[in-house]
Amino acid sequence: MDTSGTISAEALATQRAGRLDGIRAFFGIIRRNHRAFAGLLILIFFVLMALVGPQILTLDNTARYSQRLQAPSWSHPLGTDYAGRDTAAQFVHGANDVITLSLLTALFTVTIAFLVGGMAGVAGGALDSALMFVTNIILTVPSFPIMMVLAMVVTITDPFSFALVLSIWSWAGLARAIRSQILSLKNREFIEASRILGLGLPHIVFREMLPNMASYVAYHFIMIMRNAVTASVGLMVLGLVPFSATHWGMMLNLAMTSTGAVYGSTALIYFVTPIMGIMLFQMGCLFFASGMEEAFNPRLRTQ
Repeated sequence: MDTSGTISAEALATQRAGRLDGIRAFFGIIRRNHRAFAGLLILIFFVLMALVGPQILTLDNTARYSQRLQAPSWSHPLGTDYAGRDTAAQFVHGANDVITLSLLTALFTVTIAFLVGGMAGVAGGALDSALMFVTNIILTVPSFPIMMVLAMVVTITDPFSFALVLSIWSWAGLARAIRSQILSLKNREFIEASRILGLGLPHIVFREMLPNMASYVAYHFIMIMRNAVTASVGLMVLGLVPFSATHWGMMLNLAMTSTGAVYGSTALIYFVTPIMGIMLFQMGCLFFASGMEEAFNPRLRTQ
């Protein structure tokens, strides 16, 4: 008993040490890749802004039309909007909305894709054919028009409902890719060994297959976050989802409809601020995802 307990403790310690070494190696590759490191810093900046920023800049929604569309100053670093409210405070609070929505969308999309692609790849046969038939239909229909229809039909009042609308037609491509990954893993030696040992299907899928696909899924998780920002901003600019007044997409909508910023009015800073935030956030996702691909792919590291 003592010997087995000692072996288990040593094995657990070795496993933890291996995971720590893997994390250190991953961030070491990210740090050496200048573009990926810049992307990581950008994402950290936005996360800190979303978490700490609202504690520093208080959002005051009181309309003060006598201070509307003011130029940047010490009291208002990014000026004011059409109602005299501080643009910087709205931008900082909007970062929380953007990151929360993109994270939830990526989480829902990856979950749906893994369930569909996993069941299709593991089960095979008629279930595989049926699921891939539905997946192919979804892939042939453009996602954004479907999101527009869903946004008009579904009442969106919180980040969860909005994320579901964004993810319900965005999982098909990743589901096909996960199915292909599982089909390539089904005939590997360690999967055959798990079957011979009598380990159940949940163990094979979640303990054997999923860790081997984690890098692939993590890369697509970041890219789905990036795409979720684009889709959410597009729906808000069109006025289909009045989700949050501080979301950068809603700031753009209000800048165009309430101030005429696109026609060269004095609200240009109020219009440009969310655009710069969207561009930087997407750039951070894109740069960091490219570094993740290098970190997880030995062939790219050798090149």
